[in-house]
Amino acid sequence: MLALLVITEVLSLAVLDEALTRTYLKAEIDGMTASMQTEALMLMNQLQKNGFMDDAQDEIGLALVDQVADSWNGRVRIVDRSMKVIRDTFSRDEGKYILADAVLSAMMAGKYTTEYDRDTHSLFFVEPITSQTEEGRIVGAVLVNVGTASMEAPIMSDRLNIHGIETVFVIILILLDVLLLRRFLRPLRTLSTAISKASDGDLSVRVDVRDYRETARISESVNRTLGQLKQLDESRQEFVSNVAHELKTPITSIRVLADSLISMGEAPVELYQEFMADISQEIDRESKIIDELLSLSRLDNNAVVLKVERTNVNEKMELILKRLKPIASTRDIELLFESFRPVMADIDDGKLTLAVTNLVENAIKYNKDGGWVKVTLNADYQYFYIKVADSGVGIPEDAQEHVFERFYRVDKARSRATGGTGLGLSIAKGIVGLHHGEIKVYSKPGEGTTFVVRIPLHYISEEKA
Repeated sequence: MLALLVITEVLSLAVLDEALTRTYLKAEIDGMTASMQTEALMLMNQLQKNGFMDDAQDEIGLALVDQVADSWNGRVRIVDRSMKVIRDTFSRDEGKYILADAVLSAMMAGKYTTEYDRDTHSLFFVEPITSQTEEGRIVGAVLVNVGTASMEAPIMSDRLNIHGIETVFVIILILLDVLLLRRFLRPLRTLSTAISKASDGDLSVRVDVRDYRETARISESVNRTLGQLKQLDESRQEFVSNVAHELKTPITSIRVLADSLISMGEAPVELYQEFMADISQEIDRESKIIDELLSLSRLDNNAVVLKVERTNVNEKMELILKRLKPIASTRDIELLFESFRPVMADIDDGKLTLAVTNLVENAIKYNKDGGWVKVTLNADYQYFYIKVADSGVGIPEDAQEHVFERFYRVDKARSRATGGTGLGLSIAKGIVGLHHGEIKVYSKPGEGTTFVVRIPLHYISEEKA
């Protein structure tokens, strides 16, 4: 940034210096040209009066031409109507013809011409000579070559002095740039330090850099990101702790049952069978937890590939409820299904079956004996909707935003008693998300719970989107 500022400032000063020099030179050249034009007009009048254009050997005319050339410290040539040089103060071109564009323009169109060459430090001046007796008739031209070095010297000298001032000014600007950049970059360094601490693992750090509006916005974004990372880290630690606890619980139960069998010595076969049945149940529970953890891992890593095909969703819902009816009947819970219209959709049959099964199983587990579970299916032109409502215990309002979190249980004792792992709703939400859908929960304690799933009728993969 410092280099960019210095380059910009130096270039700006160089452009300004060149522009001022050109303007100053132009003003001097214009003044010099105006003075020369006035003297040229006076010379032409004198030459006309003395008849020099008709007699180039007139001594008075020759003296006038030489006098003007000396006053300009330059070269003067007089050209007649035929563009022949009749007088050259340098005596080089007398008797020669000049066919230069400027001379032709003066002779043919009466055009006055001035050409300044900064490289050669010279000014070329052409003034047509008009007849005093015949209006508009051009009888010749005055060509003047004047050196401008003497005029440019003071300007160049002043320019060198200006360069010295500019150098001092640039040094002052560089010092100011350094101070300003240090002041400007200080908030960014503070941000960088805070982010470095966060990258080292200190997610509790907070950034409050409000020197500029932009740094204030960055601070808010960084704090929000760090907060989310901290929450994610806490969730990860809690998840690991929950996994360890959930996996340890069945193993502990198996260990206790096995130790009890060993300590019994000779016991009735029926008691052995009862204990072995309990061990088998705990192994099944352990296996279920591991399977669901693997399912969640695949969902997190996008390792799940949907096998999407056109499916009759009505038939699928009826089949799911048919499979779960025996479980519901053990507690005298009525399973109801209501379909408002035939629904055909692009879904992964197995994955969506798992998601809906988890929802209906939860509705049965957390219901009251003799209650009901109602599943409804509806659709519009874009989505189909699955609603699972129950007459169960309901979910407190403060717990509803957490029900899709892994291992979260509203009533942990009741969940373990019913065989729940706290992973079913997380899996259901992940599967619905893979179908580009969404799932919401509505509940009041003591009045039951309703889960609403919305999924597009036509699946569009991310590659096509």
